[in-house]
Amino acid sequence: MTNSEAPTDATVRLQHIGGIDTRDVTLSPGVTVLTGRNATNRTSFLRGLVGVCGSDAVSLKSDADEGLVELELDGRTYTRHLSRENGRVVFDGTPYLQDASTAELFAFLLGSNEARQAVVTNRDLHDVIMAPVDTEAINAEIRTLQRERKQTEQELSELESLESEQRRLESRRSELEAEISELESERDRLAEEIDAEDQTVETQHAQRDELDETLRELQDARSELETVRFRLQSQRESVESLRTERAELESELESVEATDIDRDEVTARVEQIRGEIESLNTTIADLQTVIQYTEDVLDGKTDLIEDTLVESTNSGSVTDQLVSSETITCWTCGTEVEESQIEETTTRLRGVRDERRERRTELRRELDELERDLRSADETQSKRQSLRRKLDRLEGELDNRTEQIDSLTEVRDELAARVEQLEREAEDKQGQANETLIELHKDRNEVEFSLDRTRDELADVNDELDALDEQFDRREELEAQREQLTADLEAARTRIQSLTSSAVEAFNEEMETVLDLLEYENIERVWLERVERRVREGRKKVMQTQFELHIVRTADSGAVYEDTIDHLSESEREVIGLVFALAGYLVHDVHEDVPFMLLDSVEAIDSDRIAALVDHFEAFPQFLVVALLPEDAQALDDSYDRVEWGDE
Repeated sequence: MTNSEAPTDATVRLQHIGGIDTRDVTLSPGVTVLTGRNATNRTSFLRGLVGVCGSDAVSLKSDADEGLVELELDGRTYTRHLSRENGRVVFDGTPYLQDASTAELFAFLLGSNEARQAVVTNRDLHDVIMAPVDTEAINAEIRTLQRERKQTEQELSELESLESEQRRLESRRSELEAEISELESERDRLAEEIDAEDQTVETQHAQRDELDETLRELQDARSELETVRFRLQSQRESVESLRTERAELESELESVEATDIDRDEVTARVEQIRGEIESLNTTIADLQTVIQYTEDVLDGKTDLIEDTLVESTNSGSVTDQLVSSETITCWTCGTEVEESQIEETTTRLRGVRDERRERRTELRRELDELERDLRSADETQSKRQSLRRKLDRLEGELDNRTEQIDSLTEVRDELAARVEQLEREAEDKQGQANETLIELHKDRNEVEFSLDRTRDELADVNDELDALDEQFDRREELEAQREQLTADLEAARTRIQSLTSSAVEAFNEEMETVLDLLEYENIERVWLERVERRVREGRKKVMQTQFELHIVRTADSGAVYEDTIDHLSESEREVIGLVFALAGYLVHDVHEDVPFMLLDSVEAIDSDRIAALVDHFEAFPQFLVVALLPEDAQALDDSYDRVEWGDE
């Protein structure tokens, strides 16, 4: 649900989650303050809420085999089941988000939040803000666009080289058309003379019968020759139409590029990746269980140690001793160790867990890409096979028509020879008196032969010009395609830069506003700068985008100087971390994905400044849930909803 829709309450129900047996909480739109002392399971509730939203950062109660979180919102119910199987916790259900990684970074701002910790530990902020962006996919898109544009430019270049050939063929076509026009005029003239001369034949009586028979045969042969010529012309037009259709199909087939993938190899890789993802899921779940259990013990949220050590203590609650003491009894070996040692080990485990998550994300991206390649290969193969079948049918029809043309050409030549023979016979029978008529018939026959040859050549020239025209017709399309590819390429190249610029702008804007609200007297300004640095990548150096955090302080003398994050107070570092997370929230439009923002572990900030931060953050999510100590909660606006938390 987005902020633009009508607000409704959200109900969260937990069973056997963290240190909670059962608890139902109704959240109203706006700010909800969870008030209570430390170790009262406020954080367990928040982790339950992020769990039902899709995160794995939720733990099963140590003495339970099954747990459940339900979220009712906007008339729908979302669930997250936790169960213990073979010593590890597995998840099931229908969470609010299928992928909660972006929300975990920028909306679920608990103490261990990666965006907050990146500022506190002085990590590379650019990598954190760009974590939700699939830069590999964008780079792959850039490579595809570059390849397509290069191919388009090559086709345009080839068209330019064909222009001279087109001009030569057009010139030859004009010559042939003029020649045909002249031959047709000559043929018509001879026909008129033959008609006139035929009138004199009526007066001839010598060998009249034989001459008439020969002339009838000659007339029949000429008539049949005309019929054959007409059929031949029709077949040529059909062939021309079929060639046009074939060229279109060949062009379409050429545009459907064959996918060059090894299906067996890709399929084997898909199965390998799935196996590796399943193994990583198991490892991540195991690590999360260990980390969560350790955090719960350190926060006093489990009774396991107390049950184990109760016989060895004489006064006070073991939980109270663990909370107040600087040492703790290791639950694996039973020795007293510094809490800091446990925390350091837990931090290392978190690092290993995060590395496994990053590897899982990489494998999922690769799996999606490979599956897309397989689907694309199937679709392309099917389309190419269909086009080839159509081409095969056209080729068969063309072969059939061509055979008919060859057959008709042979018949035409035979008839032309027959006409010539009959003309000679008529000439012999008619004698000198009819020599003029015979010559006229002979001349017309020669003109017809010339017409046939010229028309054949013109048909060939037209075929070649049609083929060129089809290519030139694509020029405008290719130029528009090149322009679009160039625009798409520029957009893809600037997409990452645009995101980083937006992140810097959002952080600097919000940081300036928050500093004015919180009134840190000795901090003049805090801002991010986007810089390009040459770093070593393997054996070569490449340019890499980084974020540089600048902190300007004011000395007692009034002088302004630049400082580092290491010299800031814990309160100041926490504020900067929260604002950095808020910048990521705004840049990635997290409010469109999840309606909740959670705040925890802000005790390092004084009460009045916490109140100012809550007032400022309230404007962004639909639900802002804040876990505070009672004394800190007193500084907040009385209109905010409050939920009391005590020892369970």
